[in-house]
Amino acid sequence: MSATVNRVGLPRDAYKGAATTLCAGCGHNSITNHMIKALHELGVEPHMLAKMSGIGCSSKTPAYFVETAHGFNGVHGRMPALTTGAHLANRQLIMLGVSGDGDTASIGLGQFMHMIRRNVDCTYIIEDNGTYGLTKGQFSATADLGSVQKKGAVNTFQPIDPCAVALALGCSFVARSFSGDGKQVVPLGCTTDPTSCSRSSAKTTTRPTGAPRSRSSRRAGRRGI
Repeated sequence: MSATVNRVGLPRDAYKGAATTLCAGCGHNSITNHMIKALHELGVEPHMLAKMSGIGCSSKTPAYFVETAHGFNGVHGRMPALTTGAHLANRQLIMLGVSGDGDTASIGLGQFMHMIRRNVDCTYIIEDNGTYGLTKGQFSATADLGSVQKKGAVNTFQPIDPCAVALALGCSFVARSFSGDGKQVVPLGCTTDPTSCSRSSAKTTTRPTGAPRSRSSRRAGRRGI
């Protein structure tokens, strides 16, 4: 166990979860490590945290941090509805949703938009790498025009930008970051802190390392500060 404890008397190891089953070097794991550090620094009490996700490599992330917190892995694209219901049932919980570019920008795009419109109090992390990693690398809806797959296929469609969507719908906090930049990602994670933020909602987006395009990753949010 790590020796340093936070304001609620917990060491950093208390915020870890199960061993990851994701590919070695995956940027999703970097994001998980940044979340562990941020939640420890904030002193979030595990029993007050609800981790929500949908389907995909990114949606496996909640299993890898704060093992003693609440958690729910829902069906594809429906994490926003589950999070909304959990928040209505217990408004004291800190809602932390983790999704991917497929789970959010394709099958779950409508739910993502309505969650923002309804101003649900939630930190929403989109781990965006422009591909369906769990099904072996098809282009997602956020893949850049002209992106090329390993087998040579070229993406001919314009990408959907979740940050632009969040801004268009009136999110009060929107930010982008890169999974390899912990000095930037960890402070962004502080928007989960209920003591420093007003009770509105947050949407977040981050691009993992090894992403197939050069655009920086994204974090869209709606929590007022």
